[in-house]
Amino acid sequence: MDDRLKLENQVCFPVYTLSREIISRYRPFLDELDITYPQYLVLMTLWEEEPQCVNQIGCKLQLDSGTLTPLLKRLEAKGLLIRNRRPSDERVVEINLTDAGRELKTKAAQLPQNVMEAMNVTAEELLELKEVILKILHKKSCKN
Repeated sequence: MDDRLKLENQVCFPVYTLSREIISRYRPFLDELDITYPQYLVLMTLWEEEPQCVNQIGCKLQLDSGTLTPLLKRLEAKGLLIRNRRPSDERVVEINLTDAGRELKTKAAQLPQNVMEAMNVTAEELLELKEVILKILHKKSCKN
């Protein structure tokens, strides 16, 4: 068998496994907040800046509107955000946090540190990993 096709020689498999492992480390902390990992990602984008339109959030998270819309609807049903059509252009849906959505940021503040400790890695190690990942991904910027 060609050595290039052995699972142990692949980069993609440990990266895939790592992704699943990291998300599983988040799960107990996110369960306490009653949100999923994708919902957490949406909230983080809104904690940085609001309002944002669906396309802005989708660009930042690299999610299409077909994936993002159900996420936003579930967060709205939880009372964490509000979706409104822009009066000047009804095709554009703007997303704002509710007070409960903003308050959740305080509760989530320790989450990155908790996950880092759960993974038994240092901040420096995670920064190195992130830099390599971003180099591979050639991180694209989103237009506002």
